[in-house]
Amino acid sequence: MYKQNKYRPRKRSQKKKSNALRILKLKPGMDAGLKKVFASIGVPEKSAFKPDQFQLEALSAISKADCLVTAPTGAGKTWIAEKAMASTYANGGKSWYASPLKALSNSKYNEFSKIFGRKNVGILTGDRKENPGAPIIVGTTEILRNQLYDTMHAGKTLSADLVVLDEAHFLGDEERGVVWEEIMIYLPTRIPLLLLSATIGNANQIARWLSSIRFKKCIVVEDKKRPVPLYPLFFHPSGKLFPLTVKGSKEKRNRLHKQVSDYLKIKRPPLLAPSYKLPPFGEIMRVLNKYHLLPAIFFLKSRADCDNALKLCKENIISNQDRSARLSERIDELVAQNPYIAKHRQRWLLEHLAVGAHHSGQLPAWKLVLESLMSEGLLDAIFATSTVAAGVNFPARSIVLLNSDRFNGKEFLPLNPTEFHQMTGRAGRRGKDNIGFAVTIPGKFMDIRLVAKLVNSSSSDVLSQIRINFSMVLNLLMSYNPEQIEDLLDKSFAAYLASKKRKKTAGMKLAQNSHRYLWQDFMRHYNFLIKTGYVSKNGELTDDGIWASHLRIDQPLLVAEGFRFGVFPESDPALLAAIMAVFVYEERSDDETETQVIPKKLLTSFNRVEKKLRPFLNRMETNGFEVRQPVLKPAAIIYAWATGQPWEEIISLYKIEEGNLASLIFRTADNLRHIKALIEIFPLAALTSEQSIELIMREPVLMDYDLMVS
Repeated sequence: MYKQNKYRPRKRSQKKKSNALRILKLKPGMDAGLKKVFASIGVPEKSAFKPDQFQLEALSAISKADCLVTAPTGAGKTWIAEKAMASTYANGGKSWYASPLKALSNSKYNEFSKIFGRKNVGILTGDRKENPGAPIIVGTTEILRNQLYDTMHAGKTLSADLVVLDEAHFLGDEERGVVWEEIMIYLPTRIPLLLLSATIGNANQIARWLSSIRFKKCIVVEDKKRPVPLYPLFFHPSGKLFPLTVKGSKEKRNRLHKQVSDYLKIKRPPLLAPSYKLPPFGEIMRVLNKYHLLPAIFFLKSRADCDNALKLCKENIISNQDRSARLSERIDELVAQNPYIAKHRQRWLLEHLAVGAHHSGQLPAWKLVLESLMSEGLLDAIFATSTVAAGVNFPARSIVLLNSDRFNGKEFLPLNPTEFHQMTGRAGRRGKDNIGFAVTIPGKFMDIRLVAKLVNSSSSDVLSQIRINFSMVLNLLMSYNPEQIEDLLDKSFAAYLASKKRKKTAGMKLAQNSHRYLWQDFMRHYNFLIKTGYVSKNGELTDDGIWASHLRIDQPLLVAEGFRFGVFPESDPALLAAIMAVFVYEERSDDETETQVIPKKLLTSFNRVEKKLRPFLNRMETNGFEVRQPVLKPAAIIYAWATGQPWEEIISLYKIEEGNLASLIFRTADNLRHIKALIEIFPLAALTSEQSIELIMREPVLMDYDLMVS
């Protein structure tokens, strides 16, 4: 176990101490042992495509069983899905391809449209609904899960003959893993399930669980060979590059290169910059460029670091006129339909320095521009937070690590093997590189020994993250009675893991009750729904429970209570959008909103909603449920946008990043879409919500996805 530094407010004494650090002038250099390695850099010879053995094995497996494929990023997992879907299509069947991210779904939609023809492919992401009756559907996992809820309630089966779950390791995601697990539990056995992932350590265990609940074999197909070999490097503060680890046996491969080990033994080693400053990225890129290690993805700690890094790259002016012209022309094409993106504050840096910052604070449309340019080989570097490692496909020749930890939303924790492999999976472009590189830069937040250990580590195990929530309980009660739901919960991966653990320690009797903790939590939710009139005492949904079950959103009961009390502004589109934003906003730390700048009718409406919901919130809290108190800031932001206030003014006034504002708009629109679906129960609110969506879903939030296809 390695000690991991965390960010702390810098004291004056820290600054004084850091001034004593030795900051060396960078001079490009390389260890003699790298000469042969660097000589292998280049573009592989083009050859006719020949599927790998694991790809053929997976195709054979999915034709007769379920299949879990685990192979490194870029190994060709999508090819397996493509051929499986082609076979299903040829036999008159339908396929569902589910991914965790809207951006990834959009990318796959474009990719499959080229292969199968646009008329044969549809997309369902919430934001986009195109050709939903197509034989091939691409969408997000939440949409697929919701379709399973609907078909169960209707007593039908999902209209699909193959389901592909991409990024299957999201089963272990703390926030969204429950959706993956629900799909695996609810999916009819007749529909083959193809799971794709680069990072699952316990694939065989997951396969055994699936086999036990789906009563059919789940075949694991594993390939550990990277399509592009990875070579780890150490960037010495002098500018000299060294191998990070030594060659040899598996035991030796975790050992640091002598020069690296010697560096770590120095009591106060030289650094590229003091701990409170970013390193000279322009100089670092000059070294990488000299040895043909660009393009690169630099993984940094924060959004601010990514943005500030661009300003340190001014030496990277594009000297090749043809390349400069190509980059400018392509940027013009990508931003042509979005005037706001066309004048993005970082455009000059992108166009003249070939560098960009990619993080959740950026507009989705701008991130798509960066992804397209990087994928087409037109950029030298992207500065990104670690979230870009999961699911976004724009590999580089090198990835550069400045930190060995990652922020999980609450605290900084050391990278685990799965997170590390997701990052290094971007190093080396199949068909464009013979070799990829992971460059480690020393600093305050970098544990070099940990990185060396992670290079050859196996992926982490994926654990169950299933949890009970009110939306799940309401939707299950639409189709099952409590006894049947208990049987469903007994099929969960959590119950399976608990069962296996208890069989080893306490015998079969305890193992049979391993689902108890889930069942008890279900009953806690169930009993509260009975007390509040959404479920009858005989276990059936009341009329209110039936329509509330269609609110598949973050806080369904609070929205349902708002309708029960009749406190929502059902005839005012801008006001309704603003109030719905209250139920999706997540940033609780800053709700400083000047009430004098809030329109009176918004303040009146918000206070009315908050006053009416307060007793219900208190009741939830008394019964042990987590509650989030309504706050005014998101309502004020969305109201300003819905009533036509300029984008730049909203960002300035409310001190919100563009990406966060776009996310708030997208999620508010999603809440409104669920209200729109209640047309038979609340016709006025449903019609108004449609107008609300039109008010908030406009440039620069809207994107022209077709322009992102080169």
